[in-house]
Amino acid sequence: MNTKHLLPLALAAALAAGALSAHAASPAKAAKPAAAAASTSVAAPAAAPGNGVPVLPAKAWLLMDFDSGEVLASNNADEPLPPASLTKMMTSYLVEQALRSGKLKQNDLVTVSQYAWCRGSSTESCMYLPLNSQATVIDLLRGIIIQSGNDASKAIAEHMGGGSEQGFAKLMNAEAKRLGMTNTNFVNATGLPDPAHKASARDLAILARAIIRDSSEYYSLYAERDFTYNKIKQGNRNALLYTDPSVDGLKTGHTSEAGYCLVTSAKRNGMRLITVILNTSSAQARADETRTLLGWGFGNFEKATPLQPNTALATPKVRFATVETVPVGIAAPWSVTVPRGQQVQTAVQVKPDLEAPVAKGAVVGKVVATANGKTLGEAPLVAQADVERAGFLRRTWQGVTGMFGK
Repeated sequence: MNTKHLLPLALAAALAAGALSAHAASPAKAAKPAAAAASTSVAAPAAAPGNGVPVLPAKAWLLMDFDSGEVLASNNADEPLPPASLTKMMTSYLVEQALRSGKLKQNDLVTVSQYAWCRGSSTESCMYLPLNSQATVIDLLRGIIIQSGNDASKAIAEHMGGGSEQGFAKLMNAEAKRLGMTNTNFVNATGLPDPAHKASARDLAILARAIIRDSSEYYSLYAERDFTYNKIKQGNRNALLYTDPSVDGLKTGHTSEAGYCLVTSAKRNGMRLITVILNTSSAQARADETRTLLGWGFGNFEKATPLQPNTALATPKVRFATVETVPVGIAAPWSVTVPRGQQVQTAVQVKPDLEAPVAKGAVVGKVVATANGKTLGEAPLVAQADVERAGFLRRTWQGVTGMFGK
């Protein structure tokens, strides 16, 4: 059939029916570029002990990949347990974030109250701040991280918590909720025993990851081996800082209820891992079990770079545009953690029916990386060029020809 005379009739009918009204309206706002084109991980279930995965005596333990947040192996990872001085990671994190936001300054002075003061005969971990003295925020932060000072923790808690440690605990729990620490409840800033004071291995790994990610300008403090205050020099209790150059944090803990605990992070060949050991038998055991986890993790996993940024991965069609297609790719370096020796496959998934205008950097889909059928991670797929919206007549013609192309 000759369509020469049918096209004007079809056009008139379409306009009358309002079929093209959506496209004949004033130009739509362009999709905004992504605020942060960060990759994400969709993790497979963590490996359980056995079949080559370490079997450790600790009541709970976990190994996490820092970049993705994927749990590579774990045991009893979600049981709330007494965290002892691992609690102080949240105390230090809140101080660090207050410093970053300007709510606190490094040289702000904090008064040591009767409540915060460590008595001379105390068996607690102390910074040994004199009663009614004042210490700077940065000294207190070092005292919390390196010396595990209960007095430093209580003093800054009162300073930030409206005059009470209980007020600071509310801040701690609010931050834990924001970070997704679903099996944690803080009662104090120190980790001293309380039946309601609990945290899980997974939650403590999430917290450690937040410290490394969000407090980069203060993270080096966690690797410092000693700190001298008031002429008293104390060493960092993290034994791996003295024996493994790849370890650069984070925190030890011990009470009779919690046993010996340790959270560490180590980076080798561009890959950073986080370990959590809860409730093991001795300081030596927590160090040895951490070494076992790190050795297994670095020995069995590696970083892979599936794709390079700023390379066109596809050229999908764009409707109602001045050009037919737009190049798309990933905007930032992207790596995934994969079992050694496995090949990584990628699949580009573009949103259906892309329509102009499209702004350069706008997210238009995603790239999914897999190995052996398991999803390793995802990265945003972004437009690599601006695409302008076509004029009314061109959009109308594209709409009509599209009708006949279906």
